[in-house]
Amino acid sequence: MEPAGTPPNRIERRKQRTRAALISAAQGFIADGTLQVPIQDICQAADVGVGSFYNHFESKEQLFDAAIDAALDAHGALLDALTASTDDPAEVFAVSFRITGRMFRRPESRMVLNHGLELITADRGLAPRARRDIAAATESGRFQVADPRLAMAIAAGALLGLGQLVQAEPERDAAQTADQVTEDLLRMFGLPADEARELCSRPMDLGWMEAVEPPGRRVTN
Repeated sequence: MEPAGTPPNRIERRKQRTRAALISAAQGFIADGTLQVPIQDICQAADVGVGSFYNHFESKEQLFDAAIDAALDAHGALLDALTASTDDPAEVFAVSFRITGRMFRRPESRMVLNHGLELITADRGLAPRARRDIAAATESGRFQVADPRLAMAIAAGALLGLGQLVQAEPERDAAQTADQVTEDLLRMFGLPADEARELCSRPMDLGWMEAVEPPGRRVTN
């Protein structure tokens, strides 16, 4: 047995690349809403042999579950990194919502829209962080919320509605719309109107984010 912390060897790296390719291909099909795709088509998209598929997954359903988990984990890690220096739970909630709203024109975000109701109660990605931030903001007095779980459901519904809107109206400014929805939620949760507006007007570092916007548009702060 190799000692813990030993870098993966060539065979292990190849297995990791194969698994990652299958997950990436599955995410593409999920984002397109193509859930009845044969395993052979997934393998072809991943440039992987069908025999290799079963070295990693027992079924297409298991692969799709792994693909969704990977997307949620990646999004959650991104939100954690971008809010790590923020102590105010109300601001953490606002930044997370504003960023997520800006991502709805990215192809992978369609996974959220296609599995929205399932992801509201997920234990990965945005949902557990939103529940945490709403609860923390309520406990600290920043939010005036009688039922944090209900507040979470309201926020999730607003997020899914936002996503559907910016997908359906490609001419709409996704950043401005996301900020407006975030501001409305903050006011609903008890923040004064001027403070909610100020929080949603703060610049964010979005240099990491590739703009996936209609021609002539760009992602704005």
